Amino acid sequence: MSNTLTASDIAHMSEHDWQNRLSPDEYYVLRQKGTERPFTGIYTDVFEAGVYHCKGCHAKLFDSSSKFHSGCGWPSFDRKISDTALTETLDLSHGMRRIEVTCTNCGGHLGHVFDDGITDTGLRYCINSIAIDLQK
Repeated sequence: MSNTLTASDIAHMSEHDWQNRLSPDEYYVLRQKGTERPFTGIYTDVFEAGVYHCKGCHAKLFDSSSKFHSGCGWPSFDRKISDTALTETLDLSHGMRRIEVTCTNCGGHLGHVFDDGITDTGLRYCINSIAIDLQK
């Protein structure tokens, strides 16, 4: 896997560059704020040790120790790997009020965070499998 893209690399990337870097499904989720269907992602039921990285730029996002089974159909985490790894923004799309989660490094859409988690943090980062990559 290549190194994390720098802010300078990302600033110079066009949408065409992103389309060349990502598969069509990855592009749809990461760059067009799409969502994969529930229970279809490769990481929904994976609990191996490692670090989850952004599929777009390879920035570190979640440690596997923060992953839990929520039954929602997408990988769930209760904490981000660092205070600066994710950006959270109010999302009023589709007639709902949610908090969108994006990769701070590249701006790629990852999913949403909810305050209904079952762990001590009370958080459930509901993340698209296609937007992340587990490095064991």
